[in-house]
Amino acid sequence: MAVLIAASVAALAVSVSAAVLFLSPADVAEEAQEPALAAAFQSESAIAINESAEVGEYTVTMDGMVSGADLSREAAEYNGEIISDRTYAVYHVARTDGEPLQDYPDLTYTPLVEGYHVSAVNAWTLGGGQMSFLRDGVAYHLFDTRNLEMFADHRVYFAVYEGSTPSVDLFSMTKDGAISMRDGVVGVMFTMPLDESKADPAAAESFVQSVGIPAEPITDEELAEGRSPDFSVTEVEEGGSKTFIIQDPQ
Repeated sequence: MAVLIAASVAALAVSVSAAVLFLSPADVAEEAQEPALAAAFQSESAIAINESAEVGEYTVTMDGMVSGADLSREAAEYNGEIISDRTYAVYHVARTDGEPLQDYPDLTYTPLVEGYHVSAVNAWTLGGGQMSFLRDGVAYHLFDTRNLEMFADHRVYFAVYEGSTPSVDLFSMTKDGAISMRDGVVGVMFTMPLDESKADPAAAESFVQSVGIPAEPITDEELAEGRSPDFSVTEVEEGGSKTFIIQDPQ
């Protein structure tokens, strides 16, 4: 009986150890050599998420997020504009079968905001960026984008899926702006738990207007009636800076 108890305790210890092997958001920020961001992830303003979902043969876990200005050593630049006020999200990806990753999964990661066309508000138009690294067979990602708190009075999604830039081929929208993945798309949509009191409708409207893409959601009924479905966003990198070219499908 003593041997059995000892074996059970040992097995429990191994299970508990395995459960805490993943790096924390602060650890990931430290790995990215972002001490101010690491401190922010340990502050009261950080939001723990800890939600997991399977995407194909992978398990994606949203670990946490934090928003604020001047949290990074270098301010992000988008089409010539310096944007230091940003939202940072940490998530990790592992193979569901437990086998270690040898390379990064071919997945797309992007915020989407209820009430806006998926082509108008996404990682590309928001000036998103990402730092990634592999550790012990797990892919860790530090994603950053223009501060999403301005949209906090809407549902803000973080979509992870197999596919390219967000379009009506991948996502459907309703009249009230709700967004969902189409049948057959391999992916998941997490909800980012933003504080509604931090919403800034004026800033959100100003941003959407600056994008130059019609932001009104388009429903399947409107698509069936022949309404133009999408604008395309092409990323061009020259001289170390990124520019995004928006094209009207017409």
